[in-house]
Amino acid sequence: MFVGWDWGSTVHGVCLIDDHGAVVKKWMVRHTEDQLMSVFNELAQLVEDGEVGQVPIAIERGEGLIVGLIAGAGHPVWMVEPAAFKAARPRWGSAGAKSDLGDAFMLADYARTDGHRLRRVEPVAQATRELAALVRARTALVEARTAASNQLWAILAEHWPGAAMVFQKLTSAIALDFLTDYPTPQAAAHLGKGRMGQFCRRHSYRGGKSPAELVGRLRAAPVSASPIAAPILTSIVHTSTAQIRLLNAEITRLEGDLARALATHPKTPLLQTLPRVATVSLAALIAEIGPLLERCDNPEQVAAMCGAAPVTRASGKSRTVGFRYTANKPARVAITSFADNSRHSSDWANDAYRRARARGARHPHAIRILARGWVRVIWACWTTDTAYDPSRHCSRQLLAAVS
Repeated sequence: MFVGWDWGSTVHGVCLIDDHGAVVKKWMVRHTEDQLMSVFNELAQLVEDGEVGQVPIAIERGEGLIVGLIAGAGHPVWMVEPAAFKAARPRWGSAGAKSDLGDAFMLADYARTDGHRLRRVEPVAQATRELAALVRARTALVEARTAASNQLWAILAEHWPGAAMVFQKLTSAIALDFLTDYPTPQAAAHLGKGRMGQFCRRHSYRGGKSPAELVGRLRAAPVSASPIAAPILTSIVHTSTAQIRLLNAEITRLEGDLARALATHPKTPLLQTLPRVATVSLAALIAEIGPLLERCDNPEQVAAMCGAAPVTRASGKSRTVGFRYTANKPARVAITSFADNSRHSSDWANDAYRRARARGARHPHAIRILARGWVRVIWACWTTDTAYDPSRHCSRQLLAAVS
């Protein structure tokens, strides 16, 4: 028997079929504890031997609450890739009809005919899940900070252009302090080298620019063509700076939590000696790449799943190699960000990157080539439970592998 589960945020479609594809039972299940447990109990009773865990459930998800509940009920969870399932839909009709129960039936039938192609979702270790939650929470805050910074920049560009030019990053403490003290052109009307110097000393500025240069940046900017009243601009700027300060503080707090979580994670000693891998990068590698290392059979599968390997299409004399769009995007960000940083302190990584550029690869492509090489290194460390040792890193063999 096979089950297809078309999940939703409030209602789920569930279909049980036998080994010949005949429908045994269908359910429309509300997303409540009672109804979900009721379905799991019914499934246990409908199975021939009456034992929970004998019915594989196909679902278009690899993680999340409903996947955890299904696995917790003792059922094997088979993940169906949405793109593959979409391509297979014409098997059941060309009209394009769609419903929750219809999708559930198709998922169950897909598991019956193509189950050998599906991977079983294995539970991720508690420590890794907690680390992943922290990494993703920090990523969400960084994205929110970027959005708030862009919004502040747009406001300044229209109404107070000079303030956006004084310091390099609007999210830095010194830039926020400047906007707090000088939120409008009127507030900075009498700001000269002397007062700028006092401001820099008061806020411990370490940017390396002289007060004269900072004032020069401020005065060189064009005057706003659409000024608004100073009290209104002050209110808007102070609101934006307060929001960014709060996000900065929470990001820093989460980074402290990440450091504490890494200190107790069993895989941290294996990867903490990688070049230029700081707290956030190390946490992302373990949280996003780690589960792929556990479920894949070889490093090439890992590289493909995290988007570090290209897609090859060949037919007759035609052969094209292109970017892999379908990939685990958080894992791709984790491995490519690390690879980009690593080339600044690893001779092997820098050489691999330069060789790729010399072959005509653009920067993003060269970074993915380097990331693919690092996947092999990380795979070896992870699967053999061996800490990365730069002195044992055989440059010649790995350069050949990356190439």
